Amino acid sequence: MTQRQILQAMSGLMAGMFVAILAGTVVANALPRIITDLGASQSSYTWVVTSELLAMTATVPLWGKLADLYNKKLLLQLSLGMFVVGSLLAGFSQGVELLIFSRVVQGIGAGGLTALVQVVMAAVIPPRQLGKYAGIFGAVFAVGTVAGPLVGGVMVDTSWLGWRWCFFIGVPFALAAIVLLQRTLSLPTLRRDVKIDYLGAFLIVAGVSTVLIWISFAGNEFDWLSWQTAALAGGGALLLVFAVIVEARVPEPVIPLGIFRNATVSLTTAASFLVGVAMFGGTIFLSQFFQISLGKSPTVAGLMSLPMILGLLVSSTVAGQIITKTGFWKRHLVIGGATMTIGLALLATINADTSFFLLSLYMAILGIGVGLLMQNLVLAAQNDVPAADLGAATSVLSFFRSMGGTIGTSVLGAVLANRVASEMEANLPGGGGEGGDAPAGHGAVPDISILPDPIRQVIENAYATATAELFLIATPCAAVAFLVVLFIKEKPLKTTSGDQRLAEEAAAAAADDDEPKDAKDAKGAAPAITKAP
Repeated sequence: MTQRQILQAMSGLMAGMFVAILAGTVVANALPRIITDLGASQSSYTWVVTSELLAMTATVPLWGKLADLYNKKLLLQLSLGMFVVGSLLAGFSQGVELLIFSRVVQGIGAGGLTALVQVVMAAVIPPRQLGKYAGIFGAVFAVGTVAGPLVGGVMVDTSWLGWRWCFFIGVPFALAAIVLLQRTLSLPTLRRDVKIDYLGAFLIVAGVSTVLIWISFAGNEFDWLSWQTAALAGGGALLLVFAVIVEARVPEPVIPLGIFRNATVSLTTAASFLVGVAMFGGTIFLSQFFQISLGKSPTVAGLMSLPMILGLLVSSTVAGQIITKTGFWKRHLVIGGATMTIGLALLATINADTSFFLLSLYMAILGIGVGLLMQNLVLAAQNDVPAADLGAATSVLSFFRSMGGTIGTSVLGAVLANRVASEMEANLPGGGGEGGDAPAGHGAVPDISILPDPIRQVIENAYATATAELFLIATPCAAVAFLVVLFIKEKPLKTTSGDQRLAEEAAAAAADDDEPKDAKDAKGAAPAITKAP
């Protein structure tokens, strides 16, 4: 593809990425109102977020493997179509059960977008130039993250729209992305005999889902030390062990275990998992803190997240340009890991009386760190794997980042609910105020505007204390991610795209197969001869 064709195709890819981001962010400020209107609980609040992350996490490696076998453009359009279906179901939901199911459908579509957009970029753009485009996608990420909460807040606060339009608004963007990709994206279809690893795919999805469901319910629906924990954790671990055995034996594994012999892939995977725990787990409850602890409206809560998004926007865009110009990328990972750790540690000091200036500064620092880490971890891995494994390597990183985010959201959501409940039980009679009007952390999310002042202050402080504790828990994860990136070895960025490298590798393999055995033996013996004294 020419430079112009690449830029045209980027428009469709950016629209698809914008849709995937919008799915998670547009409901951020609307969730307290949605959960209150549906009469759901704090655990349901967590599940509306977790269900999409779980579905996205479990399906990312499947999308990545399919991208190595089938037409990437068709797969992108299919994932966008699933997102449209999920969005329409969510918008028409009359109960929290259907809402959670629709979020699962959205998550499957978002899993495809998460894996495939980066795979397609690597297929048509050389790693040496990828930093510049990754910076642009970082900007799209930032704009989507900014626009989502703002748009969601405005819709919730507008009586003739309401929270349902938070889901409907993504539909036209998804449909536009399908049309743009059809008209602008031109990718070769690799036609070869393939064997789909259905058993491995089932075991991976079932194992990951079982473990994540256990993490989501443990400490909330049942104790961490209970027979339910033994059944879910043991069953999930057993399924994943069987998955590893199957993946090691089949000719076309969903996750090729051989890529983990590459130190760069292993280290970037570990760092991506920890970034997911720190980023998603630490920040997903900020909107609830703004609305409940600080008493802000959904629209204002969206505006208050701007410093973090601007930090992410600036750092990802500037770093992408610098990497493209210089070719050096590791320094950005190291600075990003340190900055993210500092930002989370500062946010662990917040309370209901923290000034907006300090909140903005802390969020901006966190955003800068995340912006320097996320895309550049993917760039490092894509640069160091064979072209045939681009889809698998990219999806593995996305998979573990999403899994970290899901685990972080689930665990920290349970911590939040327990800490809020304990704070309210300690400061309110019976943990529920006068007559039980102010619910505890495991009950319905409170509507602050209708509560008496004494009860409201207790609830505000309870949520502030619990939110600060979440950041305190997330900080060590970021610190470990910083230590991991220190061990990643910097390698020169390749100057050919994934498709070009795939063609070159295929030609080299064909030439090697056609070469006479005697010539191969002589070629293999040559290094030993030249080194002889």
